[in-house]
Amino acid sequence: MSVLLNLFTYHDEYRPPVWKSYLYQLQQEAPHPRRLTCTCEVDNRPKYYGREYHGMVSREEADQLLSVAEGSYLIRESQRQPGTYTLALRFGNQTKNFRLYHDGKHFVGEKRFESIHDLVTDGLITLYIETKAAEYIAKMTINPIYEHIGYTTLNKEPTLKKHLPVCKEVPDGPDGVRDPELTSLVRRATLKDNVHTTKYEKVHNFKVHTFRGPHWCEYCANFMWGLIAQGVKCADCGLNVHKQCSKMVPNDCKPDLKHVKKVYSCDLTTLVKAHNSKRPMVVDMCIQEIESRGVQSEGLYRISGFSDLIEDVKLAFDRDGEKADISVNVYEDINIITGALKLYFRDLPIPLITYDAYPRFMEAAKITDPDKRLEAHHEGLKLLPPAHCETLCYLMAHLKRVTQNDKDNLMNAENLGIVFGPTLMRAPDLDAMTALNDIRYQRQVVETLIKNEDILF
Repeated sequence: MSVLLNLFTYHDEYRPPVWKSYLYQLQQEAPHPRRLTCTCEVDNRPKYYGREYHGMVSREEADQLLSVAEGSYLIRESQRQPGTYTLALRFGNQTKNFRLYHDGKHFVGEKRFESIHDLVTDGLITLYIETKAAEYIAKMTINPIYEHIGYTTLNKEPTLKKHLPVCKEVPDGPDGVRDPELTSLVRRATLKDNVHTTKYEKVHNFKVHTFRGPHWCEYCANFMWGLIAQGVKCADCGLNVHKQCSKMVPNDCKPDLKHVKKVYSCDLTTLVKAHNSKRPMVVDMCIQEIESRGVQSEGLYRISGFSDLIEDVKLAFDRDGEKADISVNVYEDINIITGALKLYFRDLPIPLITYDAYPRFMEAAKITDPDKRLEAHHEGLKLLPPAHCETLCYLMAHLKRVTQNDKDNLMNAENLGIVFGPTLMRAPDLDAMTALNDIRYQRQVVETLIKNEDILF
């Protein structure tokens, strides 16, 4: 709930959400666990079970023993499958039997518990609520409070609008035939006109979470029942919701810096949203530092810097963020900075040219007609998330300036393509041979993006 309260900086006639107590009241009413202890010594009792273990007893015997009270439970060894264990639990005047497992923790389903008592407590709560409120739970996501409490209103950003290039009318040639050269020029101009001007949309990074103390879902306002793993929490912005409600939450995550612990190996969109920037600060700072020193250094980006110092730069960004000192006073060798920039792109969990866009770019690289190849690259760019596209645009403009000094640095677009192809692109789950064959096309993709940076971006 704290996430929501912090977001209300302004809202016309704002009224606090009404947290619904029905499911909370049901949890309070749920039966309490009653351990039925075995009064005699049982041979071969597993060390991780206590006096609730009754050895090899039948379902009928367990049912008779548990009939004393609702919530009673015992553990028995299966007669049909010796060596396997069953949790017998009294609920709704019936004995329910669950196959019981232990791998360091006790479980009968997805949730894992430190003790049998906790497992039974959570099970009784879940059984009681799902029995009493099945229809209510099925309708929880109808009329959510999420759209009305400010989070979406203040933070929702438009999705990327993927406009197709405008087909401008092209004058005919002398014989009524369109001039192919003129058509090509107009096509290139329309590619340049199509510019991404949107803000960044980001999906929530939900993870199963155990909430200490009562918690309410910030989507439907209902209580999050259970003893552990009651719902999910966004690891980037802290939003707390039911697992079923998480499927309904819009892609409007606004990461909080306290949840984003590092720069390298962090999802690119998450990083820029957390820092409220257009591009990752490591990209801006490294490129600005490289260009301030001049891009005439021979073998720029091809020559590797000392790996230990590159790792130092990575740790500095992870520790200090935009306050990291990467100046010439600290790192005299420019190849340390270029190495740190390449490492950033290699460490991205989702490559700069994403897995979704990868096949389109591979297809584009294989097209022989220059104009059609350019259009295909443009279609590939439209598949990139806005933050990725903005970062790629900035990087390609920088690499274009590097190629303008190739007489000194010996790094033309082809050479930079060899360096950056595998750095910016990774084959999604392809076999080793296919991935190896793709390297040639990866180089061609980056080479095309550099040479046509002024048209494509």
